[in-house]
Amino acid sequence: MPRTLLHVEGGALLLAATAAYFRLGHPWWLYLLLLIAPDLSLLGYAAGPRVGAVAYNLVHTMVAPIIVLVAGWWVGSAGAVAVCLVWLAHLGMDRMLGLGLKYPDAGKSTHFDRL
Repeated sequence: MPRTLLHVEGGALLLAATAAYFRLGHPWWLYLLLLIAPDLSLLGYAAGPRVGAVAYNLVHTMVAPIIVLVAGWWVGSAGAVAVCLVWLAHLGMDRMLGLGLKYPDAGKSTHFDRL
């Protein structure tokens, strides 16, 4: 049951962040471009599994995009809000698909399960 709830939560985040992004009038092409950007952190695995896991996890936790989203909203930065909404949509998509935070074993174990 907890695993299913994590997938559902991810889907809800994906839908909510995507809806907010488009409701604010941001362009679809930027959404598509930014949606895959967080996965560039996988390049950290070129330096080894420990560095890769740290790089991936830093980009794939919700702390940074939520903080930057709130700060961007507070100061009126539409660009920061747009980027963070897509970032959160990416995280939701990953969680919905069962792709979680990584342990330092070459990406084979996540907080969801062993891949």
